[in-house]
Amino acid sequence: MVVIAAMNGNDECVDLQQLRYVVAVADTLNFTRAAERCQVVQSALSHRIAALEREVGVRLFARSSRRVELTGAGAAFLVGARECLAAADRAVADAAAATGVVRGRLAVGVIVTTAAVDVPELLQRYRARHPDVRVVLRSGRSDELAAAIRAGELDIAFLGLPEGERPAGLETVVLDHDRHVLVVSAGHRLAGASRVALAEIADETFVDFVAGTPARAQSDRAFTAAGLVRDVAYEAGVIELITRLVARGLGVALLPQAFIRPLAEDDPRLSLIPVTDGPRRLEYLAWSRFNPSPATRAMLDVLGVRPPSPRSDQGVSAAVAEGQEARPPTV
Repeated sequence: MVVIAAMNGNDECVDLQQLRYVVAVADTLNFTRAAERCQVVQSALSHRIAALEREVGVRLFARSSRRVELTGAGAAFLVGARECLAAADRAVADAAAATGVVRGRLAVGVIVTTAAVDVPELLQRYRARHPDVRVVLRSGRSDELAAAIRAGELDIAFLGLPEGERPAGLETVVLDHDRHVLVVSAGHRLAGASRVALAEIADETFVDFVAGTPARAQSDRAFTAAGLVRDVAYEAGVIELITRLVARGLGVALLPQAFIRPLAEDDPRLSLIPVTDGPRRLEYLAWSRFNPSPATRAMLDVLGVRPPSPRSDQGVSAAVAEGQEARPPTV
C-alpha cells in the first residue's frame, strides 16, 4: 500500500489499484473504457473511485450521463498518482534487476529517418534477451523526443540533428555522421549528374520537412551559410509524402544519404546526387542523465554502450562536447 495524506487532513491508506483506476479514467475520460483497460467490470471501478473520493474528502471527477472531466482537485491528485505508480513500477523493476532479471517498461523514441540503427532488428534482439520488459515505441521530431526524455516520458531515443548541435541535458552517444544528397525525379534535368553544389540548385522548387523542425533546420542552415535563398513550396511531416512528391516531379529534396539510399534503390522514379556543400547531420543515441532504469541500461548493453557511473558529473555527453566521440555501439 501507498500512504497518502488525504486532502481533508487525515492520513488515509490508498492502494495502488485505486491509483491505476484514477489514471485510467483520467486518460480515457470514460468509465467504461477505463474499466476495459484495467480489465475489471465498470461497477467495481466506479465503486473504488467513489470510495477513494470519500477517503480524501474531495471529488476527483465531475460526471454526467455523457461527460467525465477531472476536477481541479482531481488534476492535482493525478500528478501524485502518476508519480506513485511510476515509483512502484521502478521499485519492482529494481528488485527484479537485483536478481539478474530485467523487467518493467522501456519507452523508445525514434525519428522517421533513423538510419544508423535497424530499430526493428534491435528491438527483436532486446526482446530475445529481456522478454519480461514491455517495450513501447514512439516516433516524432528530434526536439520532441529529447524533451520527452527530459520529462520522463521516454527512456531512450534515436535522434538526428544538424552538425554542431547536441541534445541538451541528456547523455548522448554519436552513432553516425551523414551527408545529405539531392533527391530528384528520374526525369529531372539533373538526374544522373555526378555531383552538384547548393548554388546550382537554389532556384529549384523544394519539398522539405515542416519549418522549425530539426529535420528542416539541417537544410535551412546549409543554404543560409552559403548565402542562398530557396523556395520550399511543399512541406510534409512524413518521408513517404516527400519522396512521392519528388517522384512526381513537383520538386526536389535534400535528405540524409544513409536513410534515403536504400529507398531510392528500390524506386526507379528517384535519382540521388551528391552535394558538395550540402547539409550534414549527426545521429545520436540519447537517454536521461538521471538514474537510468534497469530496462534502459539493458538496452544500452544490447547496443554496446557503457553508461557513465551514476556519480559521474561528466558522462558521455561531456566527451562528445570535447570532440572525444564515444565508441560507436555494436548494432
